Amino acid sequence: KLPRTCPMLNSSVVLSAGPTVSELVVGEVGQNITVPCSYSVRSIKDITSMCWGRGSCPNSQCSRPIIWTDGWKVTEQHGSRYLLQGNLQEGDVSLTIVNAEEADSGTYCCRVEHRGWFNDQKSNLNVVIVEARISTASPHTYTSEQTSGPGSTHESSFTVTETWPASASEAPQNASGPCSDTSDCSHVTANVQNTSLSLPSQQYSENGLYIGIGSCAVLLVTLILALFLT
Repeated sequence: KLPRTCPMLNSSVVLSAGPTVSELVVGEVGQNITVPCSYSVRSIKDITSMCWGRGSCPNSQCSRPIIWTDGWKVTEQHGSRYLLQGNLQEGDVSLTIVNAEEADSGTYCCRVEHRGWFNDQKSNLNVVIVEARISTASPHTYTSEQTSGPGSTHESSFTVTETWPASASEAPQNASGPCSDTSDCSHVTANVQNTSLSLPSQQYSENGLYIGIGSCAVLLVTLILALFLT
């Protein structure tokens, strides 16, 4: 019997080299994260029990176990967010973490129990849960201010504010003016024309006044000289 047991012991020593290389599973907060794990099932006799636990796989079972299965159904579950949704009879024992949180980050142990000493299949998997990426374009504000010139009859000011996304391709080409169509701008044009025409007419009236005063002075001097000669 000893020669028969020695090969089994030798194979056990080979299989007990340690857990498989850790895998990295990255997910976002709020998502359902699946941590993969499986074993080979060739016949019904190969279906066996397994467990998931937090932390690296110990020498036996799972430290801080979160879920157990006998290979057919879940027999122990710590928390409703840990599920085995794969086909257990086909060896799919992947762990699903529902509505993942940052606190779920860490090392998980998948341990499949096989007959014999040191034959368990052990896998350590690192899980990283990050904040969900939200891309929002910060708005920019464009402000345009205009004021009528000092020579107009009245002064008016207006401010036009537009908001567009931060992308340069979506920047505004033209800012809206103080009026939207021709009818709105008609009174502004009329005021400008009236102002430009009132200045020359005012100058003409002042020149006429000076000419009239000069003519009256000449006539007055002429009358004085006539009376003096008479």
